[in-house]
Amino acid sequence: MTYSGEAVMKVAGKAREARVEGERSLLVGAGISAVGIGMYIPFSLVFFHHVTGLSFALVGVVLTATGLAGLAFMPLAGSAVDRFGARKVNLVLYAIRAAGFALYPFAGSLPAFAAVALVTALADRSFPVVQQSLIGEVARGAARDRLQASLRALQNAGMGAGALLVSGVLALWGTGGFHYTAWGNALAFALAGLLVSRVRPVRDAEGVPSAKRPPAGYRMVLRDRPFLALTAANFLTALGYAALSVLFPLYISTWLHGPDSLTGAAFTVNTALCAGIGVLVAGRVRRSGARRTRSAALGSLLFAAAFTAQIVLGTLRPGQTATLVALLAIVVVYTLGELVHSPSGGALSVSAAPEPVRGRYLATYQLSYSLATALAPSLFTALLSVDGRLPWAVLAVAAVGAAFALVRLERHLPAEAVYAVPPTAQASARPVTAAA
Repeated sequence: MTYSGEAVMKVAGKAREARVEGERSLLVGAGISAVGIGMYIPFSLVFFHHVTGLSFALVGVVLTATGLAGLAFMPLAGSAVDRFGARKVNLVLYAIRAAGFALYPFAGSLPAFAAVALVTALADRSFPVVQQSLIGEVARGAARDRLQASLRALQNAGMGAGALLVSGVLALWGTGGFHYTAWGNALAFALAGLLVSRVRPVRDAEGVPSAKRPPAGYRMVLRDRPFLALTAANFLTALGYAALSVLFPLYISTWLHGPDSLTGAAFTVNTALCAGIGVLVAGRVRRSGARRTRSAALGSLLFAAAFTAQIVLGTLRPGQTATLVALLAIVVVYTLGELVHSPSGGALSVSAAPEPVRGRYLATYQLSYSLATALAPSLFTALLSVDGRLPWAVLAVAAVGAAFALVRLERHLPAEAVYAVPPTAQASARPVTAAA
C-alpha cells in the first residue's frame, strides 16, 4: 500500500496542530483583556489623571517608578511559573489587574495611587512572560505558532476596539467617563481570567499532564549560551518593534514635516493588517515548512527593508501626497515583517526553553523586549537630533544583524525549537511503500 507524501504531511500537520483543550476560551479571554488594555493605553496619562485627580507630573513619576519596579519583578514571575505552573500564575495576574482597575477610582491620594499602580504594574509587566509560558504549557509543535499568531491578531483587534469604545464613552459622558472605563477594565480582566480558567495543560500519550522535574535556578539560564544569544538577537529586533510607537511620530513631524494625521494613518494600517491578515500570513509561513529561525530572520529582513525605505524617503522628501503613499507602503512592509517574525520568534523562544525552567527562561527572554522599550525613547531622540535618517540606519543594521544571528543559531538550538514540524515528520512525508 502506498501513501503520498502530501497525505502523510496533512495527517502529521493535523496531529501537531490539534486544538488544545480550552483553546477557544484562551483566545476569547485574550481578546477581551485586549479590549480593556485598549481602553486606557492610548490615554494613559490623561486616563489616570482624571481617574485619580492627581496632576500629570505626579502620575508620570508614579507610572515610571512602578514600571521600573515591574521589570525587577519579572524574574520572580518566572520562578513562580516554574513552581506553580503558568495557568495558575496567569489567573492570579488577571485577578490582580481586575482588582487594581476596580480600585483606581478610589485612589485619590498619592500614596493610594502609588500602591495600586505598583501592584498593577507588577502584574502587567509579568503578564507577557506568563502568557508565553502558558502557550508552552497548553500546546506543542506547530500549534504554538498558530496560537502565537491568533493571540497577536486578537490582541490588535481588541486594543483597536477598546480605543474606539473609550472614545464613544468620552463622547457621551466627557472626562467623567474615565471612571466607567476603569471599571470596564476591571470587568474585562475578570472575564478573561474566568475564560482562561477553562484551559488545560497539554497531556502526554498516556493522558496525564507532562511530568516536571524539580526546577533549576537562573544559573541554568545564564549557562545556556545559545538561548542568551537568541535573547540578544531578539533585542535587536525588539528595537524595531518600538519604532512604530516612538520613532514614527517624531520622524514624521520633525524630519518629514508632515501632519500628525500621518501618524494616525500609520497606526490604523498597522492595526488593521495585524488583526485582519495576521493569522493568514502566519499560517502560510507555517505551512511552508520553514524553520522558525529562518522565518523569524525573514521578518527581521522585512523590518530592515522598511527602515532602509525610510532613509530613502527622508533623503528625497517628496511632496505631501507622495510622502503619504510612500509612508503607508513602508508601514505595510514593516507590518508584514511583524506578522512573519512574531509567531515564529515567540514559538522559537517557548520551544527553546526547557520545560522545568520555562518560566525563568522566558522571563529572561522577555527582558529583551522590556529593555528595548525602555531604551528606545532616549536612543531614538538622540540619533534623530543628529540626523533624521540616522536612527533608521541603526535599526536597519540591527535588524540585519538579528537575521544573521538567527540563521547561525539554528545549529545550536534544540531541533524541536527550530522546527515547527520535526525533521523526522518531514522525512515521513516521502512516499512509503508497505509490503503486500
